[in-house]
Amino acid sequence: MRVAITGGTGFVGRHLADQLGRDRTVIVSRRTGVEIDDVAALTEAFTGCDAVAHCAGINREVGDQTFQRVHVEGTRAVVEAAQRAGVKRIVMVSFLRARPDCGSPYHETKWAAEELVRESGIDHTILKSGMIYGPGDHMVDHVTRAVRTVPLFATVGFRERTVRPVPVDDAVDVLVAALEGRIAEPTVAVMGADESSLGEAVRRIARVAGRRPVFFPAPVWTIRLLAQLTEWTMVVPLVAKAQARMLDEGVSEAAPPAPEAPEGIRPSRPFDDASIRAALPTGRFTRDDLRIARRHQGSTP
Repeated sequence: MRVAITGGTGFVGRHLADQLGRDRTVIVSRRTGVEIDDVAALTEAFTGCDAVAHCAGINREVGDQTFQRVHVEGTRAVVEAAQRAGVKRIVMVSFLRARPDCGSPYHETKWAAEELVRESGIDHTILKSGMIYGPGDHMVDHVTRAVRTVPLFATVGFRERTVRPVPVDDAVDVLVAALEGRIAEPTVAVMGADESSLGEAVRRIARVAGRRPVFFPAPVWTIRLLAQLTEWTMVVPLVAKAQARMLDEGVSEAAPPAPEAPEGIRPSRPFDDASIRAALPTGRFTRDDLRIARRHQGSTP
């Protein structure tokens, strides 16, 4: 089986490529010179492939990389290119709570992308995934570097939300099963084996990282404000606006409801100290994480 991976240099995409092997994969991303909405370039990349793993996506908008362009127009182009290239199967990585008419452009455009795949006429599986973590993620990485930088950590709101973190190795195992046609349902929820409150998950990450910050609840609007500020100022935001919405809702139940992957395929690795330790980054947040620092470095002769 030969697989084209959109977003193949991103977090999930590169782990999938590592598992399948570079000789069985075609990496498709801006870094390989292919724009996600370029039908001709996508068709060329997909030619000779049996399946497409559509992992491309963004959690914040930067310049012309908007949710509409990447999620909707990009998926429309992926579907058209797959049809032209004769691809037999598409597996799309979506978000657990992607749905229409909810007031979040991220959630709504992910749902619109799901619908394009459903209407494609191509055999498909849509994976509505929860929070995926592992080396190079945006979960363990950001919490760890935040608590190493500042001895305070704000939790979202005054009501406990729950999460079911998904180890990236488990997420990739589900992806491979879907690519191989071992999942009968066209849409499945992908959630971790362990459920905990968001606060407990953050405390566990901090403890494994060797820190014990002071935790305090913060109103949801302050987290959204923080998200906007860090989107403006950081190269990779501490938290994006879409992520603030996710945390406010909790990430442990699919919306709309969807069945979990079959037993033996669904994630089973625990969210324990060993799995967290394997995902820990080095260092903390520094001035180099600020956009202004990157611009200054870029202008230095």
